Amino acid sequence: MKPAVPRHWLLVLAGLVWTVVGLGLGRLALGWLADVRLPWSVVLGAVGLLLGLLIHRFNFSRVARKNIERICRSSERPCLFSFQAWHSWLLVALMIAMGLALRHSPLPRPVLAVLYAAIGTALFAGSLQYYHRLCQFSGPDPKSGHDNAGR
Repeated sequence: MKPAVPRHWLLVLAGLVWTVVGLGLGRLALGWLADVRLPWSVVLGAVGLLLGLLIHRFNFSRVARKNIERICRSSERPCLFSFQAWHSWLLVALMIAMGLALRHSPLPRPVLAVLYAAIGTALFAGSLQYYHRLCQFSGPDPKSGHDNAGR
């Protein structure tokens, strides 16, 4: 009972998960920044975006690239849940727990907004890598019937 799908769907699913979580964190950050007076809300938002781009550049882009390479090397019909490596699921659980702990911590909301904006930006930027690779996917090879996701 393995829910198997063509491997290009793993790229779609991974991209969507990274996009939805990134935008969700960004929405929370914007809500918290709405309570901050100008120009500080703009400054804090810009800091969050800049940190997010740095986190993406020096960490999340590498994670996304490794996931994409692993997906492209997988069998033709991998398990639906293999869009993340098994050990990455532990990291996901840890990040969720840390997010909940931070949200219920005494940290001021503007500080949390910067952190959430940074991680949200990094995740959203990483999702673009999945979509870029998906656009390169050319579907089944008419001669062999095999997909070209691993090319």
